[in-house]
Amino acid sequence: MKVYFKQMGLHLKSLLEYKASFIASFLSQILVFFSYYFIILALFTKFDNIKGFTLYEVLLCFAVIQFGFAFNESFARGLDHFDELIIKGEYDRILLRPKNIILQVCGYEADFTKISRLLQALIVLVIAIIKLKITWSILKVITLLLMLLSAIAVFFSIFLLAGSYCFITVQGLEVRNVFTAGGKHMAQYPIGVFKKGFVYFFTFIIPYAFVNYYPLLYILGKTNNPLYAISPLLVFVYLIPCFIIFYKGNKRYASVGS
Repeated sequence: MKVYFKQMGLHLKSLLEYKASFIASFLSQILVFFSYYFIILALFTKFDNIKGFTLYEVLLCFAVIQFGFAFNESFARGLDHFDELIIKGEYDRILLRPKNIILQVCGYEADFTKISRLLQALIVLVIAIIKLKITWSILKVITLLLMLLSAIAVFFSIFLLAGSYCFITVQGLEVRNVFTAGGKHMAQYPIGVFKKGFVYFFTFIIPYAFVNYYPLLYILGKTNNPLYAISPLLVFVYLIPCFIIFYKGNKRYASVGS
């Protein structure tokens, strides 16, 4: 962990050397977030609800997903640029250090301007919670925390799988954006609003539904099944095969110089 935090410190120090550029980028990220936010608002000027979900119910879902994505973009961006590490030969240097490989990869690059999106997501989350007037219980509070943590975990797992793909080839990596950026745009709405095929895919292949749909139903009182409340834990189970795939790929890795 010391290496990771040292890398983060160096990124921050480097960023602050160009304060004007940092501020401009930070503000641009705020505008990007608002563009997503206003799309949802515009949608609800046409409809009172989407398959039974109201504006603030969708915004709660939206905030959780945006939080998870922004967290990974801010603090684990190295995984999203894993192909660059391999092409430049930087991954060879990482392998020579007797430190955790994945943490070193995560710390290779950071984007602190995305913290603005993370903070905005939390603000939208608070607004949605206030407007919904949810009857809270200890289990519902735990469920909400699990949703936020599992949102981080699900995007981390996808970035990890995308990184594992680089052990096979560094070509045609645009496909990963279908599951990261593309998946984020779909998952910011309750998965249940889509057709069954999409629901099955985002439940059993990429578990977004365990982040923002099943636990959301419990928090909103649309179900009393306590299994829905703890369903985000399945996302952490999903991480296990993702780690296994990455380390298996790592064993087969051949240096760019070999």
